[in-house]
Amino acid sequence: MAHQRALSLILASSIPLLFILFPQTIQAQSPTAPAPAPTGPIDIFAILKKAGQYNTFIKFLNETQVGNQINNQVNNSNQGMTVFAPSDNAFSNLPGGTLNKLNDQQKVQLIQYHVIPKFYTFDDLQTVSNPVRTQATGPKGEPFGLNFTGQNNQVNVSSGAVETNIYNAIRKDPPLAVYQLDKVLLPLEFTDAKAPSTDDAPAPAGDSTKKDSGADKTTAKEPSPANTPNDAKRINVGTLGLISGVFLMGALSF
Repeated sequence: MAHQRALSLILASSIPLLFILFPQTIQAQSPTAPAPAPTGPIDIFAILKKAGQYNTFIKFLNETQVGNQINNQVNNSNQGMTVFAPSDNAFSNLPGGTLNKLNDQQKVQLIQYHVIPKFYTFDDLQTVSNPVRTQATGPKGEPFGLNFTGQNNQVNVSSGAVETNIYNAIRKDPPLAVYQLDKVLLPLEFTDAKAPSTDDAPAPAGDSTKKDSGADKTTAKEPSPANTPNDAKRINVGTLGLISGVFLMGALSF
């Protein structure tokens, strides 16, 4: 019995000693949590594809190269961005032929008009100072702006020609925020362009000359006072008198 007690004491005292002598071995045998997956670069195309119903906007982001500009800026600079993504239904609800009437430069401006070169949270948009500059600019570099109004946790955005609500955030983490729209924001600059009125157009060269020449022709057709019938009679009587005088003088000479 004494031997068994002594052996038990030896075993009991040796277990803590094992943890002290071989801590790394014992810790290595314990289960470990999986390492977090590495975060890749931000890709606006992948974000919109995952959300669904943005195929038309993705198409224009690709064709105009605006999508690549967004990816380059948010991944290679400290300046964030905010994108307003119209859904496929928003593009379908545009008046017929709206997109076909745009030239290549206007298509770029249209997509850039949905991008703000700064990161805005939903709360920021409720109190932002208007107008907010977008990526779109005019032919002389003048910026195209958007106006935001917020009330009761609801934010409206207006281009001056189109106004709509800002719905759920597709992405809200810096440096890129992406918000859903149910309307396409047409810049006011597109709708304000008017063709010159025909009343204001300058008269074609030569019109005044034609009018003057026409007036001259009318004046030339009026009879001259020298060609009246009474004057013709006077001329005939004078001529007969002169002939009669010549004959009388000839007769007297004989």
